[in-house]
Amino acid sequence: MKKRIVIVGATSAIAQQCARLWGREAGVELTLIGRDEQRLGRVAADLTVRNPQCAVSCIQTDMLDPKIIERVVAVLFQSGRVDIVLIAQGALPQQADCQSDLQACADALVLNSLSPVLFAEAFAMHMLNAQHGTLALIGSVAGDRGRKSNYVYGAAKGLVERYAQGLQHRMAGTGVKLVLIKPGPTDTPMTAHLKAQGVKLAPVEKVAQQMVVAIQKGQPTVYAPGKWWLIMMIIKHLPAVIFNKLNI
Repeated sequence: MKKRIVIVGATSAIAQQCARLWGREAGVELTLIGRDEQRLGRVAADLTVRNPQCAVSCIQTDMLDPKIIERVVAVLFQSGRVDIVLIAQGALPQQADCQSDLQACADALVLNSLSPVLFAEAFAMHMLNAQHGTLALIGSVAGDRGRKSNYVYGAAKGLVERYAQGLQHRMAGTGVKLVLIKPGPTDTPMTAHLKAQGVKLAPVEKVAQQMVVAIQKGQPTVYAPGKWWLIMMIIKHLPAVIFNKLNI
């Protein structure tokens, strides 16, 4: 039986790297979900060239409409259970834009929190009914503590983390696992402006490799790279009198 892996937000750089790693495995069937049909097609073509033995299919869909999401996920399970789901959609907004433009603020909150949660809830229902599978959600270290440099994005990812904790509680003792992935700044097109500012970014290949291993193991929470666990532990526990003097 083939291993069925579904990737939501499959055109993101991190998701593409994970797909390439999974595509190397024998007997894998990848389903790519996204809103841009042409970009999905390019990702699928790339995966097929790299791994001709890998079966790849695409689903272009609305990423926000609850009824459409519900139908898309239900159709996927009509052909059998799913082994792994990675929910990876998101975008890093400019904090200044979110402060000056409420539409930009709303878009950032919806794409980075509401959309992933709706997909996760839809998949969770079917996976729990089947008592099988691993559901992985991409959060961010930005969600660990609100900081002036990216607090709108951080708030969205903080919501994803609280949701993931509740879903993990719901899944406790079942055959389904939820993995919350919290990448640090990663070298992708989404962070090109940070790279231009000289910010040190983790190679996307390294982050994806760590994610795939964590999903295979069913780790509840993983920081990628791992050093961010210690960094954020310190930031989270700094007293406000010190924290408020930092330009972060």
